[in-house]
Amino acid sequence: MPTATSLQTLTAKDLASDQEVRWCPGCGDYSILAQMKKAMAPLGIAREKMVFISGIGCSSRFPYYMNTYGFHTIHGRAPTFATGLKASRPDLSVWVITGDGDGLSIGGNHLIHAIRRNIDLKIVLFNNEIYGLTKGQYSPTSRIGTRTKSSPLGSIDNPLHPLSLAIGAEATFVARTVDTDIHHLTAVLQRAAAHKGSAFIEVYQNCKIFNDGVFDYATDKGTKADNTLYLEHGKPLIFGKDRNKGIRLHGLDPEVVQVGNGITVDDLLIHDERAEEPSLAYLLSRMVYPRFPECIGIFRAVERPTYDDLVNKQIEDVIKAKGKGKLEDLFASDDTWVVQ
Repeated sequence: MPTATSLQTLTAKDLASDQEVRWCPGCGDYSILAQMKKAMAPLGIAREKMVFISGIGCSSRFPYYMNTYGFHTIHGRAPTFATGLKASRPDLSVWVITGDGDGLSIGGNHLIHAIRRNIDLKIVLFNNEIYGLTKGQYSPTSRIGTRTKSSPLGSIDNPLHPLSLAIGAEATFVARTVDTDIHHLTAVLQRAAAHKGSAFIEVYQNCKIFNDGVFDYATDKGTKADNTLYLEHGKPLIFGKDRNKGIRLHGLDPEVVQVGNGITVDDLLIHDERAEEPSLAYLLSRMVYPRFPECIGIFRAVERPTYDDLVNKQIEDVIKAKGKGKLEDLFASDDTWVVQ
């Protein structure tokens, strides 16, 4: 149980538990844990008001390593536990820690419904495109042709795109970041923490043992400028080592263009993370390497009433109109019958 700590003195070290961190050497999870502590420490939230809830998988060890409250729950069901907690304790900052296997396979429906209800949860999905804890089977996000113990001839499954799923379920905050870009990762986590509503963050995370280098195109210093596009609200979609490539629409399809020879920055798409209509955010989520640069940053950040606020308002209104009920009266209410 975390002890109360002065908010003025809360540091990343205060958020570190006394548990030995047990991930494989070189795992991207270490970076995500470190940046989470850095992101949360200055936000003015007491440790006893933070809760981290996880399912099953390598990522799901996370609650043990945060000196906060937490639950290590069952496979795929972390969003369900988190929904109940947030609805009953709206004062808490509730985070769901999941992976591409835990969250998108057995937990897919739970994830979708938590998002579409706009519950004030922060969902961080560690995506390494592999099942790590069970020793290297292909996952829902593994690319076609991925050779693993369960797909020795190469995966033939069409991979899920987590951000497309979240945007389709009307998440009000959607972002992607990378485990090695620590400053960006910290900033995205802080933006998610400040958001009121369902926040979904996909983190590209390297699995050193079973899928090493799967995101090298997005992390290698020599190539990432040409293979990724960092989103900035109100700015054109421009990228490249020389900042001379961009994205424009050709009809309803995005295309990569070279700035110059008659094409100017004014021809490029402008990013609008606050657009209520999610079509542009969805389009960006479908841009996949190597045909396109993959987008990194905030895809969508809009405001809508949250499920937890609405359900608690209903309860308050009923209590105000009818007074507090009694459990005995509920048991003996209208919908009862006697079996002869």
